[in-house]
Amino acid sequence: MYGISRRGLLQSGVAAGVLAATGLPLRAQTRGGKLTAGLSGANTSDSWDARTHSDLYMIASAQGAVFDSLTEVAADGSLVGELAESWEASSDAKVWTFNLRQGVTFHNGKSFGADDVIESLQMHLGEESKSAAKPIVESIVEMTKITEHQVQLSLAAGNADLPYLLSDYHILMYPAGQIEEAIAQGIGTGLYRVTAFDPGVRMTATRYADHYKGDSAGYFDDIEYIAINDNTARMNALMTGQVDAINRIDFKTESLLRANPALRIQEVSGNQHYIFPMLTNVAPFGDVNVRRALKYGLDRQEMVDKILQGHGTVGNDSPIGPANQYYHAEMEQLEFDPDKSKFYLREAGLDSLDIDLSASNAAFEGAVDAAQLFQASASQAGININVVQEPADGYWSNVWMNKPFCASYWSGRATEDWMFSTAYEEGAPWNDSQWDSDDSARFQELLLLARAELDSDTRREQYHEMQQILRDDGGVLLPMFANNVQAVNNRISSPETVGGVWQMDNARMAERWSVA
Repeated sequence: MYGISRRGLLQSGVAAGVLAATGLPLRAQTRGGKLTAGLSGANTSDSWDARTHSDLYMIASAQGAVFDSLTEVAADGSLVGELAESWEASSDAKVWTFNLRQGVTFHNGKSFGADDVIESLQMHLGEESKSAAKPIVESIVEMTKITEHQVQLSLAAGNADLPYLLSDYHILMYPAGQIEEAIAQGIGTGLYRVTAFDPGVRMTATRYADHYKGDSAGYFDDIEYIAINDNTARMNALMTGQVDAINRIDFKTESLLRANPALRIQEVSGNQHYIFPMLTNVAPFGDVNVRRALKYGLDRQEMVDKILQGHGTVGNDSPIGPANQYYHAEMEQLEFDPDKSKFYLREAGLDSLDIDLSASNAAFEGAVDAAQLFQASASQAGININVVQEPADGYWSNVWMNKPFCASYWSGRATEDWMFSTAYEEGAPWNDSQWDSDDSARFQELLLLARAELDSDTRREQYHEMQQILRDDGGVLLPMFANNVQAVNNRISSPETVGGVWQMDNARMAERWSVA
């Protein structure tokens, strides 16, 4: 939580009401003009249904421009109110009361209120729901409308992280009784109103008049987000002036960007991590000794040196990074060790191992090269990896969570529970290793205990043990934490502090940047 104490989080709602809605100090910025960005992570199946959003293009388009959430992670990592003006919790953090911002309207003119919050949360529930936010919302056992602008959420167990969790980009606010229409047309309360949307191709929007954030955010008159999944094409679009900003620069041609006086590179550290998840419910990955053999067959330092080229750090198979409050910095680092890898293969009753590894640069820039490096290092231990190069389009729907072993990435999350409940809790829709109590009943037990624990020292011990379990037995290989590295034309101004929870200033560049 970026150094915020648990008491500070519980009380932060009091301060939230007096902060600028963006979490940034009010400052003089140029109004008007247009922002055009070339972004990766787009798919032809994209829609305004936030339950399906999985990568930057729709995160930036939806939460970053057209819709709002109850809370927002500011650029400095602190939590501020968005549609929730303030909040208070009971002493055990089981009952939360959110005071909603008044005078807010959706783009179709409907007033925002408590009914919208309740219906927007309920849309993540149900047996058929595949929303990544389902575990968050399922923890709420009762939703009560106190007044038109006050909602009370009662949890099954205490969770001091709830205000952070409600800033998740899947949990957007839709108009009650009109959710299907809002998804079809992109009707939110955000700073920008949709003017055109061609899924997987382009989105344009114009600033919504008389927005509740006033003059403190949303400086552009218009924005245009162009889907450019191909890295070379994205770089060329920036170099030739077709777009003002791009995410995920190509480190191989970084020098060309740095040599151009019209451009600048933004590099922000955070908890973004590049991974190779394996489905632990599919042979041979259900065998912990096979997983350990793969862990020691991976040369993490080589991967950081050659793929990130200095723009990140070595990972240790835990998604909790230095930006988290309970990061286990003293945990012994996994090292490349072919002999140990061979030992665990023998423990699994194997002399060698033949497996496929699916990869595409849609997963992360350099993913195919990273898979080939893994192939080379693992071969020294008798592990034969066949690298399957997958197409970029449809990667997240056809490969990730479907192929037993693949390349992937996570932006990381601001709190430990947010990260674990999204990707490692048993039954979570985005649990991309299918990690469950059969793999580690202790991990799942600790997850529930730590979530309800309000004593910081005890919670630290619990989260440290969970990180150790993942390092030793987990189904996700996490070789590296990668900085967010993006490039911007100097005609666009950005604040001194740029957010690093998601790419492109927490995906909110339309809200926070301006014409220089």
